[in-house]
Amino acid sequence: MLDDEVAMFYPMFASYARTHGLEAAKAAMPSLPFSRELLEQCTAKWQTAIGQVEYGNPPVLAAGHTAWYPGPQEKDLYWPTTRRIFAEDGWPDERINSVDLASTKVVAHTPIPSKPAFGCHGLVVGYVQSGKTSNYIAVASKMADLEYSLIIVLAGIHNGLRKQTQERLQHTLQDGNSEAWHLLTSTDDDFRAPGGTGIETYLSSRNQQRTLAVIKKNATVLRRFRKWINTTAGKKALKTTKVLVIDDEADQASVATSSINPQIRDMLKLMPKHTYIAYTATPFANVFIDPRQDDLYPKDFILSLPRPDNYFGPETVFGINRSEDEDEYNDGLNMVRNIPNSSIGDLRPLNGKDAETFIPVLTEELRNAIHWFWLATAARYVRGDREHSSMLIHTSIKTKVHDSFKRPITNYIRECEKRLADGDIRLIEDLHSLWTFETKQVPATLWHRSGEDFEQVLRELPTVISACKLVIENGRSDERLDYSGDEPIVAIVVGGNTLSRGLTLEGLVVSVFVRGAGQYDTLLQMGRWFGYRQGYEDLPRIWTTTELEHAFRHLAFVEEEMRSDIDRYQERDLTPRDLAVRIYTHPTLRITGKMGAAVPENVSYAGSRLQTRYFLTQDLKWLMDNQRAAKRLGSACLNEARPEQPLGTTHVLFRDVDVSHVRSFLQNYNVHPDSSELERDLILKFINRQTCDEDSPMMNKWNIMFFDGPASRHSCNLGGVSVHMIERSRVREGADGSEPDGCTVDRADIKTLMSRRDIGYDILPVPTDLNKLSEGDLFKAREGNAATNRNGLLIVYVIDPSSRPSSRRNSTRVPLQAKAPVIGIGMAFPGTADKSRSVQMAVQVTDLADVEQPDETEYEGDEA
Repeated sequence: MLDDEVAMFYPMFASYARTHGLEAAKAAMPSLPFSRELLEQCTAKWQTAIGQVEYGNPPVLAAGHTAWYPGPQEKDLYWPTTRRIFAEDGWPDERINSVDLASTKVVAHTPIPSKPAFGCHGLVVGYVQSGKTSNYIAVASKMADLEYSLIIVLAGIHNGLRKQTQERLQHTLQDGNSEAWHLLTSTDDDFRAPGGTGIETYLSSRNQQRTLAVIKKNATVLRRFRKWINTTAGKKALKTTKVLVIDDEADQASVATSSINPQIRDMLKLMPKHTYIAYTATPFANVFIDPRQDDLYPKDFILSLPRPDNYFGPETVFGINRSEDEDEYNDGLNMVRNIPNSSIGDLRPLNGKDAETFIPVLTEELRNAIHWFWLATAARYVRGDREHSSMLIHTSIKTKVHDSFKRPITNYIRECEKRLADGDIRLIEDLHSLWTFETKQVPATLWHRSGEDFEQVLRELPTVISACKLVIENGRSDERLDYSGDEPIVAIVVGGNTLSRGLTLEGLVVSVFVRGAGQYDTLLQMGRWFGYRQGYEDLPRIWTTTELEHAFRHLAFVEEEMRSDIDRYQERDLTPRDLAVRIYTHPTLRITGKMGAAVPENVSYAGSRLQTRYFLTQDLKWLMDNQRAAKRLGSACLNEARPEQPLGTTHVLFRDVDVSHVRSFLQNYNVHPDSSELERDLILKFINRQTCDEDSPMMNKWNIMFFDGPASRHSCNLGGVSVHMIERSRVREGADGSEPDGCTVDRADIKTLMSRRDIGYDILPVPTDLNKLSEGDLFKAREGNAATNRNGLLIVYVIDPSSRPSSRRNSTRVPLQAKAPVIGIGMAFPGTADKSRSVQMAVQVTDLADVEQPDETEYEGDEA
């Protein structure tokens, strides 16, 4: 009987608790026919539902947050409709459930809706082309069920993205529930004030509709919208109206611009009950906003969306940073092809002034890229996948340069169509050779499918080439990308900025990318090749320069470390106000053009690990200097401490070594200039600050470990400390194993030197489950252990100069081939992130010489 009563009354109880809080619901319910037993059962059920919203996974920075949102309820109107539309669009249950859970976590970190006034600012960090739009559509649906009456989406700075976003929202929110939504914008028109009608008309308590506006981040449009709501009647209505503002591509234009940023802030000031959620895959500018200012800093929460299982992201192409002896090791797939420096001038003007007269040349690399695009599309046809297929050519922001590609590429398409129809043997042999080479580099068998033979692909090629067309996609082109037709398109798309933000290229297979870019966020956003490649994961390819490939590999590392930082902060209960996310620098790239509150000269390494990644393997003096530094360190350790072996290892560990020996070692140890995450001068400065802290000195003593490799390897004596070498091969440069034009062989990239478990060997006792602990768990264990909570950790590794890759990694690795044994180091620092905004990672602001950087006029976007 009680179970029946719970089933009957729980929806009412949960609805009240969801908007007013549990205690308010418990206080209100006794006035209804609730027995004490019934109230207890409903309370327990509600608490169980709250517990299923896993606040720490994905990681959320929201210390002290009050749990109030258990997820959508059966009686809800808006989310069930959105879920149904997702299903009708062919989404599998697994994907819908993933979006459901992730969006629930976002909503759960917004203010409880019953608050009389609130101004919540949050940040959601997704991945480039990973489904951020789906997440905020789901969030908007769920907050509409929580009586958020006005939903505003700030959709980029270009008409193309605004239109695409409007179409998505209109289809997903309104098409299945047209009576419940009023749209202030349409696919064709940005916001314009309805004649004679104020905002109060749409916010009336008698009006149960939700009002939606999809607005371009354009100063004129934003001023127009603000003027419309800034009336006496409008301000009165907004006092009691909950407003959701979603800022898509929130690092673009919203931060530190004189035109857009003030408009957004002024708009929010007119909304006493607002939740502002910034969405971006590149949050560098957002986390550098000064939280002490009246700005858009995400003061209430930062949430990192989970990486979807079938997402084709930076780690797929460029790998993740794990050591070679870990199961998680991943160098990425061999999908990047080199464009030599000698060809750059044929693909884009080397001087911006030459854009007017530039004539592109179809270089061998560009022809190969086009050929592979056709072959890959034909292979998809053989697989029964006749969906949209796209190729991207991104060489410049100049529209004149885009236009210059139209004639030569269009002519080449028609030329190859005719040659294939005529049975041109040379063309067919070239295509066959390319197919054979590429299918060996990334075999289809990696995805448990048999690869197509060339004859099957050849039969589909005439259809593919005949359908292929060139599209110029920029703010001035007449023919824009349009995937809305009944027939799938095969398109080679040439464009600039409109392709580097938000705009989705359906079925992107091939990218040719040689545009100069000097900032992390710009480069990552240009990575249109990231996304979903279900059914053709083996086919995408990227043609780019060696320098840009190196930059993207660095960014894959930076992104991984940034998300790891966010994860650890969640575990340590730090709020975004306390947050100091470390963003590692690059010798020739700026982190972002908007550094905000960054303080380059004051860096914290507390609670982090560092390691060397790049080495000058052909510079014998450089290598021998490092060996001498390591020998002096080994001798000093033997003179000061007794060596021991951590349980279950043969490593040589010295405890409580004086910091002076670490300083001396670092002063004499050479670090490759590209190893910006391990900048010697900044590390020494940080150590000096910590040791001189009068209130709480740290790192006066260090634990120093000399890592011992397998007994089968050659041994090396470092000042009386004898250890065996380890093997670390280097990442190959070039698909065929040769070193491409412009690549410096001396810059050996081993990617990852140390395993995360290495920072646990000096804990007393060594954790028995060391291999299973996350990095966050290991640092928590270090903090709680008397042997490690105040000591720094320095690990010395000796790398065999002939290090060869294991057989399963031959496709991405080549032998190290150093002129002498290589000394690598890893470091772990005690403590937690300093609760101060003065501990940002150092920012280096050297630009690439040929970078094309748009000025702030870009943020006016397309016409208003």
